[in-house]
This record gives sequence, structure tokens and C-alpha cells, in this order.
Amino acid sequence: MREVAVLGVGQTKFGELWDRSFREIGIEAGLQALVDAKLSSGDLGALYLGNMASGSLIDQEHIAPLILDYAGLGKRHLPAVRVEGGGASGALALHQGYLAVASGLYDYVVVGGAEKLTDVPDVTASDIVSSTADHEWEVVFGATLPALWALVARRHMYQYGTTREQLARVPIHDHAMAAKNPNAHYRNKLTLEQVLDAGPVAEPLGMLDCAPLSDGAAAVVLGPLDTAREHTDRPIRIAASQVACDTMALQHRADFTTLESTVVAARRAFAQARRAPSDVRVAEIHDAYSISALVSLEDLGFVEKGRAGPDFASGKFGPYGALVVNPSGGLKAQGRPFGAVGVAQVVEIVRQLRGEAKERQVSGATLGLAHDVGGTGATSVVHLLEAVS
Repeated sequence: MREVAVLGVGQTKFGELWDRSFREIGIEAGLQALVDAKLSSGDLGALYLGNMASGSLIDQEHIAPLILDYAGLGKRHLPAVRVEGGGASGALALHQGYLAVASGLYDYVVVGGAEKLTDVPDVTASDIVSSTADHEWEVVFGATLPALWALVARRHMYQYGTTREQLARVPIHDHAMAAKNPNAHYRNKLTLEQVLDAGPVAEPLGMLDCAPLSDGAAAVVLGPLDTAREHTDRPIRIAASQVACDTMALQHRADFTTLESTVVAARRAFAQARRAPSDVRVAEIHDAYSISALVSLEDLGFVEKGRAGPDFASGKFGPYGALVVNPSGGLKAQGRPFGAVGVAQVVEIVRQLRGEAKERQVSGATLGLAHDVGGTGATSVVHLLEAVS
């Protein structure tokens, strides 16, 4: 297996992009990544596109060749593959692109992620989002995705003493970070009172505990590490790419305050990279709901089980901490276009490791982690990225 590097990155703004089509944003992100990698479309061997629900959202299936076609590459007959994994669709697409380059099948591939979630009414979007849970055992009985994460939150509070105020510190942190991110859906800062007084969604989670439904796209270009310096002075090596899955339904798990898929994917990733959680300086983690940020930090191995709430409230993961979490603003504030999230997380980590993150730059970052989740943890994907000296 060859070592793989990220050669170029690109990302659109996340938000309510009503005046822009799915194909527009997908092509924009891909072109940015190609220019950044100093490659032309003629160098590409394949396209992998993460997307959760284009059929329901924009009445268009078969979207990978659609993007290829409207990028002017339809006559090149490249393989173009759509990858779906709920909220982890983009991260899974990146895993597929990584394997394609590592195996030697292709030298250069584009991995993109895109979603247009604001083109349908909120009720429809909520139904689509909830389809990432187990329909037969959960959704059909009225359990939405926010409601399922609220069950996780309530159980975590019962088992570990996590408080409502500790949960509220997650969106406060994310919005403070996103204030420095020009691509973020929300750049406004929040107060504790605003989060606690926000309208309820599923107790104990309120409106400001939940990530928005966003439009947006992100892309990366991958290639062999041994030729990376032909394209960039700051190659970023993919030190690990791991995926793990679990049961779809919460009720089938021994402890639903633990995402076993995340535990296993993280363990495999750190073993592959021959590194430890303490080596990570910057991390983009799944925080679609306040509670998911806390359990993610615990299950990735950054803190002991039950400690994420107090540690978050103490500011341990802020810009001056040993581990800086979600400098982009995370899903909560940068935005949550499902198919794009996992790729956008890697875009942020690459920019941090290159020293290109400007106002939100994390000092001394040489190893970064990206972590995304599908559903309530049926799928978890962990990437470790390392700056090459």
C-alpha cells in the first residue's frame, strides 16, 4: 500500500444557498481543490462523491456522473462513484478515495461532498435526516434523530452527572470558533442564557443544541505521498483512515452513551498511525448535537468516560488548550450539509496543518484528527492527518 497525501482542498460557504444549484457548489469546491493541488482535470483518475439524499432533496439520483458531466469531464469516461453513509457520507467517500490511491489503482482522485438541505420544507428535511436512524425499530414509532440523541443526553446526565449547563457550553464554544470562519453558516457568538432559554426540540436539547441543516460542498485532491512535493510545499499525509459500524438502533446497544463504532474506529486509526490521542493537537469532531460532541471526545480517547462535560465547561478544548476542538465551528456553527461534512472537516485540518487557517490558526499543530458519524453511531469514520516536514 502506498502512502497517501492531500494535495489540494476547496470549500464553498455553508448556509442557505438558495440561489445556487447542487451542481454549481459541487463544481466550485472541486475546482478550488484542483487549483490548490496544481493539477488539471486531465490528471485525474476518478471522482468519489459523498452525498446522503439527493433523490429526496433535489429529485436527482445518479449524481456523481452529473457532477463530472457539468465539470466538462463527461467525455473522459472517468469512474465517478457516489458514496452514502448518512451524516458520514463525505468521510466515507474520503476513505474510498484513500483506498483507491493507496492501492495504486489511481494516482490522483478528487473526493467531494455536497448537499442541498434547505431546498425542501423543514418538516421534509427532518424526515430525511431521521432516515439515517433505524426506520423499522425507531423512526416509525416517532423517534426523530434529535429525539434519539436526546435519549443519549438524558442517559449521560443520569450516569455521569452531566449538567444542562455543560451541554450548553458546546454551542457556545462552536459559535465562538465560527466567528473567525468566513465560510461558516453562523458566525454569531452565543451566551449561556441564549442557549438555555432557546425553544425545546427534544428535552434536554433545545434549538441551539442542534446543528443547522445547511447547503454546501467541500473537496480534496488525493495523490501519492512520494510525488506530493511536485504539487505542494506543505504535503499533508493521511496517517490513518478507518471506518467502523454498529447496530442501527440504540435499543440494540449495551450502553448507548458509548458509540462503539467511534471507539473501534479510533483505536484502529491510532494503531495504524502508531500514534496516541495525546499526540493530537487539533480535532474536528462530530457535534451535530451538544451531547454528540461530549460522547465523541470520550469515545475517541481524549478524555475519560463522563469527563467531557466538566472539561468542556472548563474551557479545556478552547483555542489555548492542549487539544483544540472544532476550530472551524464544527457542524453546529460552520454548518451541516450532510454529504459535505466529513470532507470539510479534513479541509479544515489540512489548512491548520499547513498554517493557513489565519485568525483561527492553532499554534504548533502537526497532527490532526477528523471524526464524523452517521445516524446515532451506526457508522463512524476517523482520519488522522500529519504535516510532513
